[in-house]
Amino acid sequence: MAFSGNNLVYPHTNQVPQSDNYHGVEVKDPYRWLENPDSKSTKAWITAQNKVTTEYLTNIAAKSKIQQRLTHLWNYEKYGSPFKQGQSYFYFKNDGLQNQSVLYTLKSLDDEAKVLLDPNTLSSDGTVALSGLSISDDGRWMAYGLSTAGSDWVEYRVKNIATGEDTPDRLKWIKFSNASWTKDHQGFFYSRYDEPNESTKLADVNYYQKLFYHRLGTEQAEDTLIYDRPDQKEWGFSGSVTEDGKYLVISVWLGTDSKNLVFYKNLEQPDSEVIELISDFEASYSVIDHDRDVFWVQTDLDAPRGKVMAIALNNPDHHNWREIIPEAPETLESVGLLNNQFVAGYLRDARSLYLIFDLDGTLIREVELPGIGSVGGFGGKRYDTETFYTFTSFTTPATIYRYDMTTGESKLFRQPQVEFDPNQYQTQQVFYASQDGTQIPMFITHKKGIELDGNNPTYLYAYGGFNISLTPSFSISNLVWLEMGGIYAVPNLRGGGEYGEAWHQAGMKERKQNVFDDFIAAAEWLIHQKYTSKSKLAIAGGSNGGLLVGACMTQRPDLFAAAIVAVGVLDMLRFHKFTIGWAWCSEYGNPDNEQDFPTLYAYSPLHNLKSGTAYPATLITTADHDDRVVPAHSFKFAAALQAAHQGDNPILIRIETKAGHGAGKPTSKIIEEAADKWAFLVTNLGME
Repeated sequence: MAFSGNNLVYPHTNQVPQSDNYHGVEVKDPYRWLENPDSKSTKAWITAQNKVTTEYLTNIAAKSKIQQRLTHLWNYEKYGSPFKQGQSYFYFKNDGLQNQSVLYTLKSLDDEAKVLLDPNTLSSDGTVALSGLSISDDGRWMAYGLSTAGSDWVEYRVKNIATGEDTPDRLKWIKFSNASWTKDHQGFFYSRYDEPNESTKLADVNYYQKLFYHRLGTEQAEDTLIYDRPDQKEWGFSGSVTEDGKYLVISVWLGTDSKNLVFYKNLEQPDSEVIELISDFEASYSVIDHDRDVFWVQTDLDAPRGKVMAIALNNPDHHNWREIIPEAPETLESVGLLNNQFVAGYLRDARSLYLIFDLDGTLIREVELPGIGSVGGFGGKRYDTETFYTFTSFTTPATIYRYDMTTGESKLFRQPQVEFDPNQYQTQQVFYASQDGTQIPMFITHKKGIELDGNNPTYLYAYGGFNISLTPSFSISNLVWLEMGGIYAVPNLRGGGEYGEAWHQAGMKERKQNVFDDFIAAAEWLIHQKYTSKSKLAIAGGSNGGLLVGACMTQRPDLFAAAIVAVGVLDMLRFHKFTIGWAWCSEYGNPDNEQDFPTLYAYSPLHNLKSGTAYPATLITTADHDDRVVPAHSFKFAAALQAAHQGDNPILIRIETKAGHGAGKPTSKIIEEAADKWAFLVTNLGME
């Protein structure tokens, strides 16, 4: 396995005869054996691949300097927005290089904070992470979820906030669930799956989620089943108690589609039935709150960019619904209640906009934000007159503001100190035409004064799916790229949520090729405008974004010098056979369906590699404990790509151990991976 320069010798990967018949089409799958991550042969393959990758990356002279710079810049205090429950405030803080952020509590904002939960003490390497948090209304109890090694499986525990001691309560086999306390603070609602097979729990499909109520101090086996549907194995349930404690609102989800149902249960009436309020999967619905027997609901029904409706529980037919906040040209993302007013968060061309309305829908004011960027926060209770929000942009680290709901005044609360000068950089938003003429927005960030001579190394990053919006955000990793003279470009592709449900649907199922066309058009625009050239252009994405990169590098291998494929969905014929993959059929289609198969087969990255083709320098990253997008996707794609590729460009796979899909990843692992990524690009884009 020695190599000279880029003449790598890859580990031999056995091809085992295996084929499947899809609607009359014979499809070979010679690397099927790599789907078992725990077999001796797969483990040996992982070790051999990591050896080649580690040796290659270690030999890049710039890597240690990049890692030092990342570590130095990363070491600054990072605060989360304070939030209040009962008479106490809570917030997260990371001193700088802590693997996990620490949860603090304090009685007033001027008091000295005390540590409530430090996840760093739960494991020596930072791989146990907080994954879910719910504090009772009176501020006495905290239900919190812990995830190990990046798994989606979560164990919930309960802490007495006054004493800091954990109760004996332990709730297991929880996944994709919140926890919501009852008004009497005696327990909470949560959702779980049946206990899985211990040896295959990271790969087995997840069906038949159930909604339970857990009473403090009792065993999980005694929990009360609130709702399940044995006739609907794919339905999932999210239970939330209204602020006044009167209703349990149950959002019923099916896959990853934003469409959902809404049921409710009157908690003031013992043994009350679960009532179906909205029983058709025709739109997305989110209950904001209620006024007596009227629910205020955010929805995109007949309004792809969102609106707010009032639904009377005693007269719930569609034609009796009353519009409170009509659809706007901007995309409605969130609605909350503060100061007895609606606080509505919108996206205007992928940038945050916040408007405040009276309860009858009258516009009161637009929130004056610090600049063009992304905002999070505005949490709190219905009659709170103060709240907090964070503002961030590509060159502004998350800065916290305190907002007065009565005067509309923002005051700086906390501003992080990072050792860089934001005035040296600039961000602009451009619009370019995709293949079918659709105008696509793109943010471009770089050092001021660069020459548009086609010689700038460029990192083109996107996602394009699942109604998820990419908005301006700050990243130390990207800052180091900018410092090295790189350009960072983020196009807002179809399939995302930037322009509402119509934009999302334009990149779903049989229209998925639009997403790839949008990304390819972004690359061509950057080259045509002389920002960069083919030899200086890298593309990157993770998860669904990994699918994006895999599809584009197989469709246009000539267009890019390098590709970073992170935890990607790469086998579009078998993605639905593992963990929660079946839920993505609402986004991608189902390969078992004869109508969907041709579309999926036509772009599936694994199945569109052509032997003898020169592919871009490729770094595939995955993790052995990823139970969201199982590592088999990356394993099989890496093996097939190494076999098909012709040329000197390296084809490497970096397999993280004791890590998952990304959530809760410790700081040390994030920095290591970022250093490897930039070192790989420095070498393969010919950077000084």
